[in-house]
Amino acid sequence: MTVVFLSNYFNHHQKYFSDAMYKLIGDGYTFMETSEMREERRQLGYGIDTLPPYVKRLYNDSEHFFQCLSLINEADVVIVGSAPEKFLRYRKKRNQLMFRYQERMFKQKLSFIQKLKRTMAYRLYNSKGKEIYLLCASAYAAADYGKIGLFRDRTYKWGYFPDFKEYDVDSLLAKKVKNKILWCGRFIDWKHPEYAIYVANRLKNEGYDFSIDFIGTGLLEEELKREVEKLGLEKEITFLGAMKPEQVRLYMETSAIFMFTSNFEEGWGAVLNEAMNGGCAVIASHAAGSTPFLMKHRENGLIFENENENDLYCNVKYILDHPEEQKRLGVNAYKTIAENWNPSVAAERFLALAESIRTNSQCDLFSEGPCSRADIMENDWFMGEK
Repeated sequence: MTVVFLSNYFNHHQKYFSDAMYKLIGDGYTFMETSEMREERRQLGYGIDTLPPYVKRLYNDSEHFFQCLSLINEADVVIVGSAPEKFLRYRKKRNQLMFRYQERMFKQKLSFIQKLKRTMAYRLYNSKGKEIYLLCASAYAAADYGKIGLFRDRTYKWGYFPDFKEYDVDSLLAKKVKNKILWCGRFIDWKHPEYAIYVANRLKNEGYDFSIDFIGTGLLEEELKREVEKLGLEKEITFLGAMKPEQVRLYMETSAIFMFTSNFEEGWGAVLNEAMNGGCAVIASHAAGSTPFLMKHRENGLIFENENENDLYCNVKYILDHPEEQKRLGVNAYKTIAENWNPSVAAERFLALAESIRTNSQCDLFSEGPCSRADIMENDWFMGEK
């Protein structure tokens, strides 16, 4: 089988899935970049210095431009991320198999006119009757597209697949520092880093022994630091600044608890995959796109109601009061990534699903995990205990 992954630029979000695909089908797999990465993204660690052999560029390379177009036109399957529609005209005309790789449409607040323009564009690009399916990089994507009549009965669970690290579970648990909590991400409003400070203040007032590490930078950094100083939490909270991904993973290995506090503007949130891989007992907002796909409440983590600070606090307190639950949830979180949500499983399943669709065979191959059917998930979904 030949597969082309067409997207704006190659970065760590696609690298490990792409590596797994290349391992399975070799030169049958190609990743194509359509634009040069912005410097802002490079500063955030998105850039990859040495490109793998399967990566080709559709920009600044006139010599191979038409060769790349030919690969897109003739591939058995094309995965489309963020890419110009002009590269897909021939495939759509011939009704060849494609998968859109998308987060949700309406994660930001849009005006009526903005929603209308976006709806018209998506309906134009994804005409009914075409062999176009949706890889949902958000649990809420199927609902968004379903509202405008697209991809019904053609939606599959997907996401981002960061590097999977294999651990001896007992050794991993032995690294955990008791009551050590981690928050990681950009300090911006919709990621709600201030919730971790709220939790810290209540824990300290109730006499708990704990520590919270913040990894990241952003617009709210100075404001957060002032609030920590105001509340006298300097001993409990440490700001570690920005780190390379491999350094972040080391902190996850030693952290007992991970707080994931983003709201509905978090399309996916690969940090959740990584924290679960690191055996953390995760407490995650139900609004983040990855949470409903990766987590089951009280099975492999705890889910709190979006923007409900008290619910978040009660879940953190529960883990601190029940150390055996912290271990159980951490082990189950690790198993979820090891058994289902990792790049190798995703690549194997994608090839099986694509081949099944191409041969008009069964399209429901998997009951859960990547490439299983994505149900309609509304924003008010919540399976936790209030």
